[in-house]
Amino acid sequence: MGNERLQSIHIHPVKAFRGPAPQEAVVEPWGLAGDRRWMLVDDGGKVVTQRQRPRLALAAAEPLPGGGLRLSAPGAEPLTVPVPPSGGTVTVELFRDKVEVVPAGDPAAHAWCSAHAGADVRLVYLDDPATRRPVDPAYALPGETVSLADGFPLLLTTSASLDALNSLIARGEHAEEGPLPMDRFRPNVVVAGTAAWAEDTWSRVTIGEVAFRVAKPCGRCVVTTTDQGTADRGREPLHTLGRHRRRDGKLVFGQNLVPLSSGTIRVGDPFTVVE
Repeated sequence: MGNERLQSIHIHPVKAFRGPAPQEAVVEPWGLAGDRRWMLVDDGGKVVTQRQRPRLALAAAEPLPGGGLRLSAPGAEPLTVPVPPSGGTVTVELFRDKVEVVPAGDPAAHAWCSAHAGADVRLVYLDDPATRRPVDPAYALPGETVSLADGFPLLLTTSASLDALNSLIARGEHAEEGPLPMDRFRPNVVVAGTAAWAEDTWSRVTIGEVAFRVAKPCGRCVVTTTDQGTADRGREPLHTLGRHRRRDGKLVFGQNLVPLSSGTIRVGDPFTVVE
């Protein structure tokens, strides 16, 4: 296409919450700096996301220097949460993974999150992403680790594929739900200037000076049907993905990336398909 570039960057400091869209971000081996280092767990230690609690879409987390957070949500007083002291880890369940994390040290953090979620939850922090959780072994190379993201360090989507998906939705049974914004897919990096669905064929790419391998397509869940501004749920995009984008039993949109190098990426950086 000739003008492939990084269109936007998205960081979600708390898994399932909104986050900022900075102009630049540091790529670490396990993901963008500050991305998905915190999450909510229930009283049984299992992860809580928008899958169970769509209302979490309405909460926002701003990263603070040093790794702390500023939490905000409609009708709630904002709360600053510091990084808890290391040590004192607990084991929680993140889908099929058992992960060692550190509970937020301030009881106010658990109370704030529970009030917003409408359920008893705890806020926990991944203190050491270099050692705590390997990438899905079916797709990992030795030593690769990931934050509290679903399974891989970064998620890439393309604006051309969203346009193509929205065209399909517009011709389908739930056209009134479209067009969908990109925030339904909660990506880390959005690339412009490619052909629609070109990402299906990529295996290695660069953004600016940072190299990534393309691990696998991203299987999508009910979170994509959740309006990130209202927390209301619909049928799309899963209905249309089910008809047009079914791969190995999954409904796919976007690609999971694993960094091959570290560095800083910036909005406007050139995007290159290496192979």
